[in-house]
Amino acid sequence: MTAPVTIIGGDQTRPDSDSLGTLEVPADVYWGIHTARALENFPITRRPISVYPDLIRALARVKQAAARANREIGTLSAEKADIIDRVCEEIAAGKLHDQFVVGVIQGGAGTSTNMNANEVIANRGLELMGHERGDYRWLHPLDDVNRGQSTNDVYPTAVKLSVIFGLRRLLAEHSLLADAFARKGVEFSDIVKVGRTQLQDAVPMTLGQEFSGFAHTLMEDHDRLAETIPLLSEINLGATAIGTGITAHPQYAEAVCRHLADVAGIEAVTAKDLIEATSDVGVFMSVSGTLKRAAVKLSKICNDLRLLSSGPQSGLGEIFLPARQAGSSIMPGKVNPVIPEVVNQIAFSIVGADATVTAAAEAGQLQLNAFEPVIAHSILQSLAWLTNGCRTLRVNCIDGITANVQRLAAEMETSVSVVTALTPYIGYAASAALAHTALTSTASIADLVVENGYMTEEEVRRVLRPERLSGLVPTTGVIPIIRPSSTSGSAEPAGG
Repeated sequence: MTAPVTIIGGDQTRPDSDSLGTLEVPADVYWGIHTARALENFPITRRPISVYPDLIRALARVKQAAARANREIGTLSAEKADIIDRVCEEIAAGKLHDQFVVGVIQGGAGTSTNMNANEVIANRGLELMGHERGDYRWLHPLDDVNRGQSTNDVYPTAVKLSVIFGLRRLLAEHSLLADAFARKGVEFSDIVKVGRTQLQDAVPMTLGQEFSGFAHTLMEDHDRLAETIPLLSEINLGATAIGTGITAHPQYAEAVCRHLADVAGIEAVTAKDLIEATSDVGVFMSVSGTLKRAAVKLSKICNDLRLLSSGPQSGLGEIFLPARQAGSSIMPGKVNPVIPEVVNQIAFSIVGADATVTAAAEAGQLQLNAFEPVIAHSILQSLAWLTNGCRTLRVNCIDGITANVQRLAAEMETSVSVVTALTPYIGYAASAALAHTALTSTASIADLVVENGYMTEEEVRRVLRPERLSGLVPTTGVIPIIRPSSTSGSAEPAGG
């Protein structure tokens, strides 16, 4: 029994058929009945797969490699293989992306995405061959474009490849952001400030050290993200439905892997166990978790930037972020840290996306995980957002940060935190007593040390030099401690 005829699109249509019946599809599109059914079935996100250009390019590269492999082993004519190859090259170059219209979230383990690609490639190929779209006698979306393939090996391979493309772009932006922080570390290298633990004054450091720390934490995440690319390069093309390779030529898996490595520019390797590789999505959990780590750590840095720039009068006010926009519809002159705030929100989204990937990975059954579309959507969105976030944070914020030198100098002049540097010389008890006195009076630590006879003025100045306070010139060796009861003599600081 055939399904009733349904018209999808405008007045000009062409008929298309599948095992369920016949539909009329718009005459001016390159997709066909399988895509049309997906449009009816999955009006969920209102976001087509083309919102992820990397996925479309990856699909094209997979289909291109398959055509080349099939031609090589003799399972597809040279004419058909060459036409498919030519169309895939067009798609990889950015053409026809508007024809990839199925929703990013879909049932069927990605079948609608695979069929969308098959139909677009077939119909564009027919056009190049001088035939009408939909006249599949000359080039068929399943028998030719999908030769030796299944959604279950095409889709996960395309998703892995698209994630690699996205990771490369993220790594480039991530590296530029780390460099921007490192440059600020150099710029602020001689500006001493109070370091804080648990939001309380701790010990002195330089503003440059603070920004250099931001740079190094980003560099660590850069390395962790890069380590996931080889994991993603293991593919299951040739597995077909469940990993047994049914319908694929015995030489196909090796050939298609080799051709994919060539056309996509990756170190592709065929999984040793195609049954396992077809059902396992552990690599996506690894990538998602690493993205979450990078996003969370970047968000923490943005928290610090918001704290350090808070005020400008009643907060810390140690740095100035570039003023990007008026911050209030009611408070004149208010400027908010909008760039760090948007990066915070990107991180929140990536944390949620990682939870989605985890749930989807757990929900797979037996020989296939049917929930790879939401895994793909979650990871590709996280990649795109984090890449954009790194860029806007660098260009619209980090590059324009300046230090509030006057405020930092004033803080250091009255800061009790320097007392920690004196404990090796006068002991913890004396230092604590002086800190208490300084906090309850207007006296400085340096003056109190001299007044109490613990050290001479020259010795205090030497110990409290900025480069020593910040650890740039470390103190080494045994340091004699002057006890509170002793007021004669002085301690000679070890080191320069």
